Amino acid sequence: MPIGADLLLHEEPSPQEILLDAGRLGRVVEKAARRYRTPLAFPLMDLRLEKADLLAFAGVPESQVDLFHFAEPPGEEMVTDLTRAASRPFSERIRANQGAVRYIAEKTDLLPVGMLIGPFSLMTKLVADPIVPVAMAGRGATAAEDRGVCLVERCLRLSLATVLRSARAQIACGAKALIVCEPAANIAYLSPRQLRGGSDIFERFVLEPNRELRRLLEQSGVDLIFHNCGELTADMVGQFAAGLRPAILSLGSSRKLWEDAAVVAKDIVLFGNLPTKSFYSDEAMPLEEVLRRVAELRRHMTACGHPHILGSECDVLHVPGSAETIRQKVDAMLSCGR
Repeated sequence: MPIGADLLLHEEPSPQEILLDAGRLGRVVEKAARRYRTPLAFPLMDLRLEKADLLAFAGVPESQVDLFHFAEPPGEEMVTDLTRAASRPFSERIRANQGAVRYIAEKTDLLPVGMLIGPFSLMTKLVADPIVPVAMAGRGATAAEDRGVCLVERCLRLSLATVLRSARAQIACGAKALIVCEPAANIAYLSPRQLRGGSDIFERFVLEPNRELRRLLEQSGVDLIFHNCGELTADMVGQFAAGLRPAILSLGSSRKLWEDAAVVAKDIVLFGNLPTKSFYSDEAMPLEEVLRRVAELRRHMTACGHPHILGSECDVLHVPGSAETIRQKVDAMLSCGR
């Protein structure tokens, strides 16, 4: 199965209107699950929503959200006020997403799945250059010593509060699993050299906030689907598996899942990881290569005996002018070997 509700959304005559209509959006999610022959109703993977929710509280105009970054560390009072205001109304767009989860829970026999960005990845969207201060923290600099470290640490706390608010709302709508997307927790933002040298930045900036999110899900009887399509080391994969204990671990096509199976417990299902980001291009990813990779994944995952869902490396997005090309490759992925 792919994560591909966006493809189905753009088969409809008015996709932008559907994004604001919970019932119609829920029917698109249902249609995707039926098309892909899966009981898992995976929603749209829109990782901009939590940033917009956080910045709405901060008074940032909606038109400025995508390009907005904090230039100075937010005050401690903002962290406190944001947490206290967890019951404030959500935007129309977010309410439609939540309503789609409720539609799946109440109107279908499918498993309702929620979606949200991970706290570390959200933090990287709030800071113009998070790499340098994260590296400074990795060298031992504290928030009291370095304003950049203070900036990323405060923004991470704001991000966690925002993500927890989003998770609680989707759980209240009936979500039985949540996809937590942490694509920024990769070697571009976290130095492998520092990690090999004993730095605790992976624990502090990635695992610790995600453990708090994991605890909320566990207390609510909701499964964690942890997604990271970034460039990772085997040690990162192992720490995600051991530290967060997701029901499903979804990885990008840069990883060989049959090798990662050696560091992931067998009660964690591996998901992926066909290079669906390239499906729009016959030059970059011809149909024959899709079929070859499907066969390769099936062969190796069968040999290693690890539970596996053969799927996409990330969400399969609609690309104008390439819709039929993408659909053909998704169909081949679904039917190959049946």
